Amino acid sequence: MATQKPHKQPTPLLDTVKEPSDIRDFDEDQLKQLAAEVRSDMIDAVSLTGGHLGAGLGVVELTVALHHIFDTPSDRLIWDVGHQSYPHKILTGRRDQLRSIRQGGGISGFTKRSESKYDPFGAGHSSTSISAGLGMSVARDLAGDDNRVICVIGDGAMTAGQAYEAMNNAGSMSSRLIVILNDNDMSIAPPVGAMSAYLSRLISSRPYLGLRNIAKQVAQHLPDSLEKRARLAEEYARGMATGGTLFEEMGFYYVGPIDGHNLDHMLPTLRNIRDADENRPVLVHMVTRKGHGYAPAEDSADKYHGVSRFDVITGAQEKPVPNAPSYTSVFAKGLLAEATADDKIVAVTAAMPSGTGLDKFGDQFPGRTFDVGIAEQHAVTFAAGLATEGFKPFVAIYSTFLQRAYDQIVHDVAIQKLPVRFAIDRAGLVGADGATHAGAYDIAYLACLPGMVVMAAADEAELMHMTATAAAYDDGPIAFRYPRGEGVGVDLPERGDVLEIGKGRIIRQGTTIALLSFGTRLTECEIAAEDLGTHGISVTIADARFAKPLDEDLIRSLAENHDVLITVEEGSGGGFSAQVLDFLAGEGLLDIGLKVRPMHLPDVYLDHDSPAKQYVRAGLDADSIVATALNVLDRDAAEKPARA
Repeated sequence: MATQKPHKQPTPLLDTVKEPSDIRDFDEDQLKQLAAEVRSDMIDAVSLTGGHLGAGLGVVELTVALHHIFDTPSDRLIWDVGHQSYPHKILTGRRDQLRSIRQGGGISGFTKRSESKYDPFGAGHSSTSISAGLGMSVARDLAGDDNRVICVIGDGAMTAGQAYEAMNNAGSMSSRLIVILNDNDMSIAPPVGAMSAYLSRLISSRPYLGLRNIAKQVAQHLPDSLEKRARLAEEYARGMATGGTLFEEMGFYYVGPIDGHNLDHMLPTLRNIRDADENRPVLVHMVTRKGHGYAPAEDSADKYHGVSRFDVITGAQEKPVPNAPSYTSVFAKGLLAEATADDKIVAVTAAMPSGTGLDKFGDQFPGRTFDVGIAEQHAVTFAAGLATEGFKPFVAIYSTFLQRAYDQIVHDVAIQKLPVRFAIDRAGLVGADGATHAGAYDIAYLACLPGMVVMAAADEAELMHMTATAAAYDDGPIAFRYPRGEGVGVDLPERGDVLEIGKGRIIRQGTTIALLSFGTRLTECEIAAEDLGTHGISVTIADARFAKPLDEDLIRSLAENHDVLITVEEGSGGGFSAQVLDFLAGEGLLDIGLKVRPMHLPDVYLDHDSPAKQYVRAGLDADSIVATALNVLDRDAAEKPARA
């Protein structure tokens, strides 16, 4: 389906805005028009590029209000995660670049400090904003400055423990911090009408705060029991009226809930909060709707969270016909096959059921599927608890998010040798989401742990086999990694075979160069071997399958029977190649004249682009493998044997 390109809606007011200071003198009618134009511009841009849509549409009015009321960038405005930051980018000098978002050479889909002075903190992972904001607030106080710090965090991000750790810390300090809770799903306190708006304006106003402080001073002269009762009565009265008792108990002054799409309600409340003198944290509860103002997004089950290119009029997304099933769907197929045969298998994910394929598992086994929210640490220890009672938990988490639970992997799983199965999706480079979401480090951070089994699938069938292997393995923790996107099109079994732990396989036998692949770069190794063959170079290709334990017999054979050994992996330095080199050195196999070249991700953070282009930049494509092989043999790429 070709994307239609309807005439873009005119944006006369937005065209005058180059930075937030340009909207500070706008009246309310102008701000409402500006919000409509920002929404239209964002829809048009994302329809051409794809990206995160629903979250940004839900905060258009809030973004306009915040940049109108607060003196950004002097006032620090922190967007949690960054999915919701597209309107912010439009208003902060990046409108002309929005149609390059998430594209090679374009701007990031998340906030990024190096991109703009209006992005005081970069975020691709959730639930970091309050911690960072509190740090900025304390730094401001230490420096004797008086700027404001505002954190915008979604209700989904509030499911993560770090948000509560930060709030607990902030609530115990006398540092001024403003937290905006963007509640677009949780509906902590749904009433957002005129009475709610009136109460929010009242309790955030100077007269109310002044009276409250007077009442506090009077209460301090009362007996302790009466003072405590007076304080509790006031806080619980406001809590019952507005739903903020939880936040009050954590030490925050609660204001809300407020309709996050109604500028008439938002502006006076935010102005009161800005001008308040209290040195304590404030939480402003905004209720918004994902996809607001664009009917296809409002009507979608996921509110168009992440979209490909789409037709603005109909909302229909461009969906290329896949040549092969995605690795995620193959994992789901494999896990369903294992769970059908074994009722001890359960599945755990951290707010990513569809992203990890566990939505399919949940449809068939709802009582054995657990989505714990954005709480990776809890997910891992929860799975450890399940394992102690004889169940077989599969923890399906993206590689980049599993980093957040590393201590739990070590302390709660590995040391206790508990058979938790880690299904690591999005391993390797991930394209448009860039460095914050790249699955670059899991091989290195898992293969260093005693007793951990680490596998990587070379294709879809191997992923089926590794899922079966994990299900059958009960001697300790086991992990298997696989990339984002489509497989290579191999035939799939109905159910995977159980692999022998620590054993790889020979794909092609040669004599001069051995390519030892770990993961889905195996296809590039096969292409490289064909090219090297035209140079008269005989190539062995081996699929390691395991980074830990290594197939020592296989590696020894490759080392003893070839002039060159090249390892290839979709991970950082310190991973598979480090395990291989450590073994070779310890066995004295580097003393026999063997030439070894490790090929892994470079020691840099790679920006967003298509995965194919990222791997070329990383030097992990077939041409780079050929170049490495020719270089180590001191051969020129133009040299080829004459034809007979």
